[in-house]
Amino acid sequence: MVKILLADDEPRMRRLVSDFLKREGYELVEAEDGQQALDLFFSEKGIGLVILDVMMPRLDGWVVCREIRKASNVPVIMLTARGEESDELFGLDIGADEYITKPFSPMILVARVKAILRRAGGDTRRTRRFGRLEIDGARHLASIDGERVYLSPKEYELLVYFADNEGMALSRERILSSVWDYDYFGDIRTVDTHVKRLRAKLGDAAEYIQTVRSVGYRFEAPK
Repeated sequence: MVKILLADDEPRMRRLVSDFLKREGYELVEAEDGQQALDLFFSEKGIGLVILDVMMPRLDGWVVCREIRKASNVPVIMLTARGEESDELFGLDIGADEYITKPFSPMILVARVKAILRRAGGDTRRTRRFGRLEIDGARHLASIDGERVYLSPKEYELLVYFADNEGMALSRERILSSVWDYDYFGDIRTVDTHVKRLRAKLGDAAEYIQTVRSVGYRFEAPK
């Protein structure tokens, strides 16, 4: 059973989301503000996914997400009543894996939770090498010259998708639908934001992810 940390200062919203997720067999740990969310994250064992409201007292969701990212690659879904594009890009840039604007259908949230957990636990293949880059599918780790690269679950999944399609020109739309699921209604700039973050973490190996003009990206490692 996957344990989910849900943090939202609105009791009605927590109850609604919690009820739907519990019906699907998930275990819920609830927090009513950002500080409590952080305390629970570090005190509870085995939290497999975090759902954070952005606007919370004491600490907001941005701060909580940042602190969680310093210590863990657990998937993070941000909830917000604000729909500005800049907010979504900021959330993705600090390490959130999904960004959902209120009001939303609880069933859509459940579908996103299932998808992100399925993706996070899906690749168990052997270790593969691409130039200086190594992808350990069994442990969900990436390393450059033996040094681990700390990636968020979405960044790791994006890297694996590129590696699985080595040499192919991939459109942003195709990457979005494949890595974020076919029913993800997001902006293609989400792809660019994640690629930028992934390249920054890959150092010199960032050159393996090539920009294909007017199309998207291609992963090409030296042989």
